[in-house]
Formats: sequence, C-alpha cells, structure tokens
Amino acid sequence: MSDMHQTIIPKSDQLNADDLIGRDLTIKITGVDIKGGQEQPVSIHFEGDSGKPYKACKSMCRVMVTAWGPDSKKYVGRSMTLYRDPKVKWGGMDVGGIRISHMSDIAEEMTMALTVTRANRKPFTVRPIDVAVPKPLSESALKKILADFAEKGIDE
Repeated sequence: MSDMHQTIIPKSDQLNADDLIGRDLTIKITGVDIKGGQEQPVSIHFEGDSGKPYKACKSMCRVMVTAWGPDSKKYVGRSMTLYRDPKVKWGGMDVGGIRISHMSDIAEEMTMALTVTRANRKPFTVRPIDVAVPKPLSESALKKILADFAEKGIDE
C-alpha cells in the first residue's frame, strides 16, 4: 500500500473535512435523510459512502436549496464535488470544514452571499460539473444493435 489517505481516515460516523485532506471528492447522491431537532439534521448518502454520509452544514444546505430547490428527493442521482476548506471556523478557531465546489444540474456558475459570522456575509461560488454527455449512436451502430436483437429474437 502506498496511498497515505488510508492512514489518516478519522474514526467517525460521517464524512469529515479531514477525510478530504489532499483531495477533492465528487459524489453521486443516493439518498437524503432529514431529521429535525438535531445539530446536523441533513445526512446526504452517496455511492461508496461506506456508511459515512456527508452531513452538510447550514451554509452548504443553503447552496443546495439555491441550486436544486428545496425537494431533497430530487437530489438523488445528482452529483457534487466536495473539498476541505481549512478556513472554516468553529469556536473562533480555524478547524476546517467541507464545502461544495461543483454541482451537476446547474446551467452556469452561481454566486451567492453566505453568512460567515452574524455580521459578515461573503460571496460563495459553485461551478457546474462537466458531465460527459454520451454521443448518440450512429445509424450503422443502431442498425447493428437492432440486427443483434432480431437475431436473438428480441423485439424492439
């Protein structure tokens, strides 16, 4: 084993900023749980999360609602890139936190003002993820597939 990431994974029930030291992570959402009355009410499950969902902070929830709307059921199948922002503060100290840099299903770059402290708001920008769109099949490729289906007795 030569990948040091395996040696620095925090023991936790959620994705942590420390999980993203030295790398970004693009996730595809498989489900969203919302449990009111908790400090972190939103758990975003994603492909390969190993039971450690991304528990989005309030600011990143605002980003998702701005980009994708309030219905979390519509988030399933969408993707976003997460990164570690070392300047995120907690208790007045820089402790690091998870931020969203890119999102699928947005047409263009989005900038919004997010609260940094009670009296301070700063612009935050999210960019669209470049999703490879599959090329349409050529007419000859389509004919070959249909011929293969016909040969196997499969109807269109």
